Amino acid sequence: VQLQASGGGLVQAGGSLSLSCRASGRTFSRYAVGWFRQAPGKEREFVAAIGGSGGDTYTGDSVKGRFTVSKDNNKNTVYLQMNSLKPEDTAVYYCAAKWYSWNLSPPYDSWGQGTLVTVSS
Repeated sequence: VQLQASGGGLVQAGGSLSLSCRASGRTFSRYAVGWFRQAPGKEREFVAAIGGSGGDTYTGDSVKGRFTVSKDNNKNTVYLQMNSLKPEDTAVYYCAAKWYSWNLSPPYDSWGQGTLVTVSS
């Protein structure tokens, strides 16, 4: 599966952004998709993930209550709704996919290009 992330940009602290991850292929409903981010000088962080049908989700502690992941298998797209953004959310955000086997934890196999999110204070 090939992935393309979009939706990044510049937003003020407290604002919202919605990222999209569009996938190719006809078996998207069998894939889990994860969102990762990497800030300059920091390790990559596993932010959120969603299972094949969308019923199984994971949200990391640093974004819990602010970020929501959702999946539309009809559109081959996964979304990351980011609310109450903070300057520390500034990073390049990546989506990645793997065959779903009821486990959302990394590693993931297929990666999209990143999209930059910048949150100004």
